[in-house]
Amino acid sequence: MPTPHISAAIGDIAETVLMPGDPYRAKWAAETYLDDIKLVNEVRGMLGFTGTYKGNPVTIHGSGMGMPSISIYANELITEYGAKTLIRIGSCGAMQHHIKVRDVVIAMTATTMGTTPSAGFFKEINYAPCANYGLLEAAVAAARQKDTGVHVGNIYSSDIFYAERPDLDEVMIRHGILGVEMEAAELYTVAARHGVRALGVMTVSDHLLTHEALPSDQREKSFGDMVEIALEAAFAA
Repeated sequence: MPTPHISAAIGDIAETVLMPGDPYRAKWAAETYLDDIKLVNEVRGMLGFTGTYKGNPVTIHGSGMGMPSISIYANELITEYGAKTLIRIGSCGAMQHHIKVRDVVIAMTATTMGTTPSAGFFKEINYAPCANYGLLEAAVAAARQKDTGVHVGNIYSSDIFYAERPDLDEVMIRHGILGVEMEAAELYTVAARHGVRALGVMTVSDHLLTHEALPSDQREKSFGDMVEIALEAAFAA
């Protein structure tokens, strides 16, 4: 039955769910890559669409910005609608010189400040959120078939968009953190709690070191590789 945040009927949500932060990016991705799409949610403007990709049922549902927001949607999609594979598709800021704008970052693990909503579950334990290996392996294989740079490793899921901690950035860069975004760590944690698969595939939209940024009118084309990688990985793994 519907939840406080999702009005879809039971059966309207596929077991495979792609989760962009922006609900309008969910609309664009569904219209571009899925067949026979149906709007299944628009509560609070958070759009969700279900269709098929190469005959496989897929839902593309917005998550909102930040870990508390994706935690709500991931929990409800898993516990109330039976989602089994959840893949975050979104943007990130690069934190290494060898990574370029428009490259794809696949998050093997996700570092946090330890203030995610899940911190209350672990108390003194520093839990290490990580991707499902089968999805990770399949995404890397799919990415290598494309003419785009791909990087796999540790990312930083931040609680703050307008951060003012250059000292913290310096430490993370030194330790090889690939990029920064705001959702993957909590998605990985929720998925692990419920025994389902999760992965984060992000397009580099800006660069913390060079200050280069992808113009808004070029983002959709650049984000296409990310969506295709996520879809191929979901059904190869």
